[in-house]
Amino acid sequence: MNHLDNIELHLTGQNGRLDKVLSQEVKELDLSRTQIQDLIKQDNILVDGKAQKANFKLQGTEKIEIFIPEEEPVEIEPEDIPLDIVYEDDDLLVVNKPAGMVVHPAKGHPTGTVVNALLYYLGANLSQGSSNIRPGIVHRIDKDTSGLMVVAKNDKSHQALSSQLEDRSLGRTYLALVNKPVDIPQGIIEVPIARDPSQRTRFTVNANGKSAYTVYEVIQNYENAALVKAELKTGRTHQIRVHFEYIGHPIVGDPTYRHGLSEVRGTLAKLSDGQYLHAHELHFIHPTTGEEVSVTAPLPERFETALDNLIKL
Repeated sequence: MNHLDNIELHLTGQNGRLDKVLSQEVKELDLSRTQIQDLIKQDNILVDGKAQKANFKLQGTEKIEIFIPEEEPVEIEPEDIPLDIVYEDDDLLVVNKPAGMVVHPAKGHPTGTVVNALLYYLGANLSQGSSNIRPGIVHRIDKDTSGLMVVAKNDKSHQALSSQLEDRSLGRTYLALVNKPVDIPQGIIEVPIARDPSQRTRFTVNANGKSAYTVYEVIQNYENAALVKAELKTGRTHQIRVHFEYIGHPIVGDPTYRHGLSEVRGTLAKLSDGQYLHAHELHFIHPTTGEEVSVTAPLPERFETALDNLIKL
């Protein structure tokens, strides 16, 4: 994400909750406490270089950095874009998003998003969301990631699903094609993640970052790759991509997280149509009925074709 401004504050003598202190100190920016809390959740506010929660207690000696995102479009046009809806009822729906489709409008992507399609399909029958450009959006997946995301039709459902996202009872499992065979058949990747201070659109493993926990299992090793199942136990931005880069197995086709990847060989070199990461399964407690809902989406055709052309070990 690019930013219009980077504000640095030294709050000498100002103690108390981070969000409360900031809402008092940055009135000239016309930021509400809710907006400040959203910036904190997005790791766009750092305390002494480290992301903290909204209720973090300031001692009055800290350096605060605030990264203000670029302005987002206010008006969103409904668009007649087909949606692959795999589950729907009066409270929510689950969409199987294709790779290459952006979830919500932003600078450079004002149209053609999931939100534009949802507004055409549902009109006003969407939750308010976390901002005016994200009605109904409980969680996001990257543009070049395919697969499942849950959408709330009303604020009650949105709040309940967001709470499950926070307490990790909303389960998300991905399938990923990673570079190089993975020797350890199953494991846990538990290393903290933070924004890369030198490249704010990128995240990196950082001891001062937020905790991040991914459980993985190798489904099939190939000559130069592996198909793995990865379950998110936390929901940090780009978590799977960062974690697999960290252990030396970047996602095939990932344009950003490629450290440790000196060469792409064989059939993998021909896979230049985006990253091979798919949100395969979602499970959650229905906000009205209290029943568990579990939904899966098969691999996209291009993903299946890529696997068919790889040599199994």
